[in-house]
Amino acid sequence: MQTKSARRIAALAAVATLPTALLGVSAGTANAANPDCQQSSHSQKNDWSTVWITHTYDKSVSAAEAAAGTNVTYKIVVGTTSIGNPYVNSIADFPPAGFGTPTAKVTAYHLGGGQKTEAVTPQPNGDGSWRVSSTGWFVNSGNPVTAEFTYKVPAGVRTGDSVVSGGAAVGGTVGVGTTKPDLAACFTVREKNAGETATGSADGAGLGSSGGQLSSTGSISDVLGDTITKVIKNLAGS
Repeated sequence: MQTKSARRIAALAAVATLPTALLGVSAGTANAANPDCQQSSHSQKNDWSTVWITHTYDKSVSAAEAAAGTNVTYKIVVGTTSIGNPYVNSIADFPPAGFGTPTAKVTAYHLGGGQKTEAVTPQPNGDGSWRVSSTGWFVNSGNPVTAEFTYKVPAGVRTGDSVVSGGAAVGGTVGVGTTKPDLAACFTVREKNAGETATGSADGAGLGSSGGQLSSTGSISDVLGDTITKVIKNLAGS
């Protein structure tokens, strides 16, 4: 007959052999960054259409390296470095080929409330871009307008590839409207880390949502917590 001590040792051994992905242990290292893959770019406009007022345009991506199935956010910032207060009424993002529908939010100046961030619903354009629109976002030298578009990296990307976005397009007053095809942002595809792989596996098994059967939220940490709790209860009752 197995002794209590032997059962405790067996239970602790079971915890020790839980998959390292569930324990949050990373495996391997990310790919080295590609120096030719620039995470951000900048452009400006100063001509007769702007009445010689300088408007600035920046685009960046949230990560230098990202894996398939993870999210990346492209940030487009429209501002001015001189006098003038153009109104921007649309900002369009051109994502890399194969990217799906994004979510979006806009940070802009509101009279009496300062800069505020609000979720907005992006609309598709016929040219492959996604657009957010307003009756007019106020811009001056201290208050740019920022649009952020978040996409899931598609499964078809290959580790080591450089993923380059398209540019951006802006509509508005006082010459601020322009299309910037070279306003790009780039990231390098890396392998999924252990936590991302485990989360993906849990999602595929129906455990990555509130409908999961092993925890209240279905998260990896809760699944692990439930497992350890059961082991501890077994120890206490043995």
